[in-house]
Amino acid sequence: MRIFLAGATGVIGSRLLPLLLADGHDVTALTRRTSDAEALRSKGAEAAVADVYDAEAITRTVRNASPEIVMHQLTDLSGGSSEANAAMRKIGTANLANAALSAGARRMVAQSIAWAYQGGEGPADERTPLDLTAEGPRSTTVRAVATLEETARELPEWVVLRYGVLYGPGTWYAPGALMAEQALAGELVADGDVSSFLHVDDAVAAAVAALEWPSGAVNVCDDEPAAGHDWIPAFCAAVGAPQPEHATGAGPRHDWARGASNRHARENLGWTPRHRSWREEFGAATDGS
Repeated sequence: MRIFLAGATGVIGSRLLPLLLADGHDVTALTRRTSDAEALRSKGAEAAVADVYDAEAITRTVRNASPEIVMHQLTDLSGGSSEANAAMRKIGTANLANAALSAGARRMVAQSIAWAYQGGEGPADERTPLDLTAEGPRSTTVRAVATLEETARELPEWVVLRYGVLYGPGTWYAPGALMAEQALAGELVADGDVSSFLHVDDAVAAAVAALEWPSGAVNVCDDEPAAGHDWIPAFCAAVGAPQPEHATGAGPRHDWARGASNRHARENLGWTPRHRSWREEFGAATDGS
């Protein structure tokens, strides 16, 4: 298949590209930096240099690639700004989707998140509405996610991958990265808020599988949603940080911090995470391995 990969140099895109090429796909890899183009070509991809915020340029670029499928793995997380990432989800996605439609692409596979759901009891599934009444900084994230997903649905076929919190090499949860720095600074508090995690390699595997999935949103996360009082001490130990302060009370601070269920992916799509629990990585370091 002819695939246009947006976000080819990111944490997921850089791992996704060689798998797509190994499967025999004809891949055009997007980068906004000319300096990255030669490296992408050396891997066997066609390289396209354009800024997704430039609607005219990205339309021309996608038309030239003439893809059947556009894979949207674009984020803007380098500065840790939720506003910058929200702009990418709204403006960047709109420009990419319009370009895909103009080029006659039939499908979009887009990266979303699994913690934008309304509050409630137990892990959220795909039928749970997004938390569109959220306030404050969370509102910025949720509304941008809703816009991204609505835009992806403009394609004849679409799959929205609602990823859990990514961990593993290159993510914020790797040693030396943002969350490890916060742990070392004693800024993490072990509380009752529940998260669902996802190893970056499992995120990549799901993106490959989604080339053939039916249209819809899919929670892509591991099998063990975990409260902060379980995973945060393990994470701190894994990155060599002191044990965290524990919040008073056992329950979650936020009713939306409920984790997500991967039952639909497992039972209906045949996808299971190779890293079934965050404990495999966080716990390994705790045990000294």
